[in-house]
Amino acid sequence: MHHDNRMPPDPDATTAAGGATAAGGATAAGGATAAGGATAAGGATAAGGRTRGTRTGSALSESAVGAPCWVSLTARDLTTAQSFYGAVMGWEFRPAKLGEQFSVATAHGNPVAGVGAIASSLQIAAAWTPYFAVLSADETVSRVRERGGTTAVGPIPFPNGRAALLSDRDGAVFGIWEGEILTSWRSELHSAPAWLRLRTRDAFDAAIFYGEVLDWACGRPECCEVQYQQEEVVVYSAGRATARLSSGAVEADPDPGVRPHWQVHFTVADVEACVRATAEYGGHVVDQDLSAQPPWATLRDADGAQFRVVAGDTGHPGA
Repeated sequence: MHHDNRMPPDPDATTAAGGATAAGGATAAGGATAAGGATAAGGATAAGGRTRGTRTGSALSESAVGAPCWVSLTARDLTTAQSFYGAVMGWEFRPAKLGEQFSVATAHGNPVAGVGAIASSLQIAAAWTPYFAVLSADETVSRVRERGGTTAVGPIPFPNGRAALLSDRDGAVFGIWEGEILTSWRSELHSAPAWLRLRTRDAFDAAIFYGEVLDWACGRPECCEVQYQQEEVVVYSAGRATARLSSGAVEADPDPGVRPHWQVHFTVADVEACVRATAEYGGHVVDQDLSAQPPWATLRDADGAQFRVVAGDTGHPGA
C-alpha cells in the first residue's frame, strides 16, 4: 500500500506531501515531515488542518461527498514519467513547490494529476491512486478501520485540507481528502479528466464497504448515488457516473484471481495515437479494443503504472 497526492486549488502542496507519505515504506515520522513541509510551502493551515473558506475555482469537499476529486501517480523517475505522459497524454508539467521529485500535470492550463518520483526510494511499485472527497478525514479513517480496512498514512494536514491514504478490506489502495477541491477537476463535471473503476473480487461487498465509508447512497443531496447496471455497481455524483465497481456477474462467486485495485481512466481524443506513443516511449499495451464504441486501451507507463484511455468525453469504455 502506498502513494499520495491530492490537492484542491494548490496541487503543489499535496502533490509533494502525498508522494512522501506513500503507504508502506514511509514511516510515521516521514509522513509528518512531509505534511509539515507542505504546510510551510503552501501557507498557513487553519486550525485542525481545515481552511475556513474557498478560493476562486474551488469548492469544499462537503459539496461532493464520496466523489472522486483527484488522482496521483507514484513514479520511479520524474523525467521519465513526464516524458511518457507528455507524449501519450499531451500533458504539460510544472514544478511542485516542495522539491525536484514532484510535479503537477496540467492539460490546457488546468491541473490534472500529481506526480511524485518516490517509488524507488520507498521500494514500492509505480501506481496511480484515486482520492475521494469526504466531510471528515478523521471519521472516515475510523470507519475504514472498523470495517476491516487499513490506514497507511494520515490524516495529515495540508494548506487547504487534510488527507489520508487507506486500503479497503481486500487491499485496494485509495485516498481521501477533506477540504477544498478543484471545480475544474471534479469528476461529475463535463470537463472531468478522469473517472475510476474498482477491479475487485466481490463488487457487491465492496459497494457495501465504500458506501458505509464514503456515505454513498445516504440520501443527502451532496452524496453519491449507487445503481446496479450490467453486472456492475455504478456510482453517480450530481447525475454523472464517476466510478464503477466490477467483479463479473453479481450472482457469481467472488473471483480469487482478481487482485483488487482502482483503475484510473482518462478520456482522450485519439486512443490509437496514445497506443503508438506508449510503445515509442517505453510503455506497454496491456489490452485494447480500437473498434469498440468508444475505443479504449489499457496501458502501462515506462515504470509499470497501469491506466486506461478512452475516446471522447463519456468515460465509458464498454469493457
